[in-house]
Amino acid sequence: MSGALTIYGETTDTSDYTNNVVSIEHSSSLLSGAADDEATGTLIIEAENVAVYNIDIKNTYGEGSQAIALSAYNTNQGYYGVGLYGYQDTLLAETGNQIYANCYIEGAVDFIFGQTARVWIVGSTIASIGAGAITANGRDSDDNVSYYVITDSTIEAGSTDPGEGVVYLGRPWGDYARVAFQRNTMSDIINSAGWEEWSTSEANTDYVTFEEYDNSGDGATQDDLASFATTLTDAITIDTILGSDYADWVDADYI
Repeated sequence: MSGALTIYGETTDTSDYTNNVVSIEHSSSLLSGAADDEATGTLIIEAENVAVYNIDIKNTYGEGSQAIALSAYNTNQGYYGVGLYGYQDTLLAETGNQIYANCYIEGAVDFIFGQTARVWIVGSTIASIGAGAITANGRDSDDNVSYYVITDSTIEAGSTDPGEGVVYLGRPWGDYARVAFQRNTMSDIINSAGWEEWSTSEANTDYVTFEEYDNSGDGATQDDLASFATTLTDAITIDTILGSDYADWVDADYI
């Protein structure tokens, strides 16, 4: 196991992202010449045991192509009071165990995505600035451990209001996509179906696990909940996602 790395940004209040002073900004996309999607990342972290506090990370490319703000590629990574800003593919949560606490994550299309990571997003603001899915989980088999849980957070319009009912909680990048939203406050930007198919030609819904529990707000009514989504009877716990030893690396002040 490698030694721990902690990165601090300047702020007057470490409890969340609202007073962050430091901003790392970059404009890169597949259309602008990046070698692949990961390479568009404004910040790419491939080390384990990393904690990042109170830094805004922005890919300013905008609409039209994949343009990652943060590529997170290892385990025991914690992001606290961090702001992530993009449009399509803002956060690539790809591998290992990761926590995002008291953060701000903004985008429009598949803006929280990845294939094998186990992700706990808590106490955060998930802000949509355009029509599309918030999550695109790429879990491709029963053996894949990937699981995204967004809990005790706020789902709302971002710097641009996408409009009522045009945002979905997720769509399945992989046939076995696994995502849960629990105890969140959701604005009316969320479509009443909650979840959508990958595309009209490739549904990817036969084996998905799309779950909800005890959400509230105008976007949580979901009278027409998608047939491939389920309602949980109990909340998922952090150790289910990050393991029984999560306290060894997660900052307890943020959970």
